[in-house]
Amino acid sequence: MNALLSVSDKTGIVELARGLHALGIRLISTGGTARLLAAEGLPVTEVAEVTGFPEMLDGRVKTLHPMVHGGLLARRDVPEHVAALQAHGIATIDLLVVNLYPFEQTVARAGCTLEEAIENIDIGGPAMVRSAAKNWKDVGVLTDAAQYEPVLAELRSAGKLSDPTRFGLAVAAFNRISDYDGAISDWLSRVQFESATGPQQAPGLALFGGQANGRFVKVQDLRYGENPHQQAAFYRDLYPAPGSLVTARQLQGKELSYNNIADGDAAWECVKSFDVPACVIVKHANPCGVALGKDPLEAYSKAFQTDPTSAFGGIIAFNRPLDGAAAHAVSKQFVEVLMAPGFAPEALEVFKAKANVRLLQIELPAGGATDWDNGRNLMDIKRVGSGLLMQTADNRELTRAELKVVTKKQPTPQQLDDLLFAWKVAKYVKSNAIVFCKDGMTMGVGAGQMSRLDSARIASIKAEHAKLSLKDTVVASDAFFPFRDGLDVVVDAGAGCVIQPGGSMRDEEVIAAADERGVAMVFSGVRHFRH
Repeated sequence: MNALLSVSDKTGIVELARGLHALGIRLISTGGTARLLAAEGLPVTEVAEVTGFPEMLDGRVKTLHPMVHGGLLARRDVPEHVAALQAHGIATIDLLVVNLYPFEQTVARAGCTLEEAIENIDIGGPAMVRSAAKNWKDVGVLTDAAQYEPVLAELRSAGKLSDPTRFGLAVAAFNRISDYDGAISDWLSRVQFESATGPQQAPGLALFGGQANGRFVKVQDLRYGENPHQQAAFYRDLYPAPGSLVTARQLQGKELSYNNIADGDAAWECVKSFDVPACVIVKHANPCGVALGKDPLEAYSKAFQTDPTSAFGGIIAFNRPLDGAAAHAVSKQFVEVLMAPGFAPEALEVFKAKANVRLLQIELPAGGATDWDNGRNLMDIKRVGSGLLMQTADNRELTRAELKVVTKKQPTPQQLDDLLFAWKVAKYVKSNAIVFCKDGMTMGVGAGQMSRLDSARIASIKAEHAKLSLKDTVVASDAFFPFRDGLDVVVDAGAGCVIQPGGSMRDEEVIAAADERGVAMVFSGVRHFRH
């Protein structure tokens, strides 16, 4: 058997080569890989010796040759192929080990120039990988160091690779080439060529390139989709952000459903936006209870009070490890999914008796509980008929300094804290969104109505059903009040302070109404539609 080894990332390659040599497999290699193996005392044949041509053009041409591709592509079960190899003195290559120039890592570096990117586009490597993968019945192709040890183990035990193994390696190889080509296409499609005046200058990059190549890895098949008659699967980004839902580890419970994942993402994205202990309860993609507390128990107890009816069968997320006290409280209600950065042993013990409850542990980003940028999507994507809508994610955070008081009455410091809390919650509520809050707790949530007026009425009705007083609450509206009637509804319900984006033609009319009603109003200057 002959093995050709040509890798950019040398991780594990010496150990693999030693194992192959011990099995009597001839080692063929190129450039730096060949020099490394020779330095380690391994017998290695240079590709230049096989092809009869030296590496040339600064290494751009070394494996693009019939002596290489003939050995990879020849079918051993086709007599004409075997005869052609013999006629031209071409030896078969039975194992190919290749990883590619680090294009993705190169363009990820700040200040990467077009020249650097181009020079890290591999040509010979992908060509060999495609040849070997196409001829999977006769050639094993390794494109990841994680494959080395399993392949060695199978060669040691069986003397050859099985058909399923070779086919699996070929599929992984084609996936790797697809990902690689997609990364090249994505980056080059963003390059604004006119901005790159020299090889040492990093080009300007458009936010949205001329082509978008989706690259996702399947996490699992799902029992069904949004409804039982729909089929579904769960995929993650090729390189998922730390602290995102797809990095979750399921500790117990039934298999996650399509709706569990969609609602779980809504809960997790909301709860991780707070830098103090918080709990978020979600039902049908909308927060039905959100609260802050000194610990998980207090945060949960307050969040649950907002809407106990909707919390039944909901998704609950914490941004702090779940302790025993909070676990005992949560266990008294029916919950589908429970998410937290960690679970105390006592908390795990509590839920052992509720084996169907899905417990998801999601590690916080490396920077700590407040370093949420690492775990946020940079882009949002929505599928439409035969197309995609792409936008930068709504990661806009509002600070107290940005608030503009537009009424005669000024909000108190406590009201300002609650306004910022309410505003953050409103960002995760489906439009039209109205959120009543007080003392770091949601008191009433109105979501997803065609009329902002109806959302306001629903929020107050829900508070009444939960036996919560809206007196002296603050209210967040995700978009401006187009007329004063919406303001009147929330003030009639008890609100004493309102935050809204502003920007309506009738702003002055609504401000005058707030002054007339004796309430404070703050403009954020930011809208948070969520459809």
